[in-house]
Amino acid sequence: MQKLVLALSVFAVSGFITSVTFAEKPASMSLGESEFKEHCAVCHPNGGNIVNQKKTLHKQDRESNNVKTVADIVKTIRTPSQGMTKFDKKTVSDKEARSIAQYILKTF
Repeated sequence: MQKLVLALSVFAVSGFITSVTFAEKPASMSLGESEFKEHCAVCHPNGGNIVNQKKTLHKQDRESNNVKTVADIVKTIRTPSQGMTKFDKKTVSDKEARSIAQYILKTF
């Protein structure tokens, strides 16, 4: 009986670990892309801006708003203008914020 309980326990734990592993981001998705999708894509679908159409993430709009570098984007993430959610370091770490910024610069 103890062997059966032990075998079922091992099976249950391995099934849980497998489900957690498959729930992680796909290998092809970068940290920046996954964090962007989690924190930013709701208001910035496809690099747009549902709150202020003049402040999209597309290069032309970013540059016309003096947002040209990773540091500029991270600053905006930390201290946004009116209408944007503020993301502190507890919500989005510095590494994640830089990854999001690099993703934005590369993608849009």
